[in-house]
Amino acid sequence: MPRLRAWSDPAADERGSASLEFILAGLVLLVPIVYLIVALGAIQSQALGVESGARHIARAIATAPDAAAARARADAIVQTTEHEYGVAHDELSVNLDCLPDGGACPRAGATLVVTLRTRVGLPLVPPVLGLKRVASVPVEASSAQKVSRLWGAE
Repeated sequence: MPRLRAWSDPAADERGSASLEFILAGLVLLVPIVYLIVALGAIQSQALGVESGARHIARAIATAPDAAAARARADAIVQTTEHEYGVAHDELSVNLDCLPDGGACPRAGATLVVTLRTRVGLPLVPPVLGLKRVASVPVEASSAQKVSRLWGAE
């Protein structure tokens, strides 16, 4: 006669599988979360970099005594932004606009608008077949600064 199972031990058949389920579910849930955190960290880092770079370039040009000094200061800030925030040199573009339109930029009395753009590549995407370009997030920041009416008049 077969022996009857006791009613007091319903989990006897599942003994030992909980740890395996925990590890499997942990990996399935943990890997995408870690990837998302790393990707968002990279995007946030470069967003802060271009925002900081645009703001500092606008201030440096607006407070420079002349165009040559403004150019040197802007180049130094771009290099610092690339170095400090890991922005790729070939992916970073700097655009200067003066409002109102017309005339040289920068010029005395104009409002200088500096725009920095870059693309942040997602982690673990190989550069083959242009995947790095497709799997990237564009990041842009602008900053405006009023240039003194006496700018460059020394």
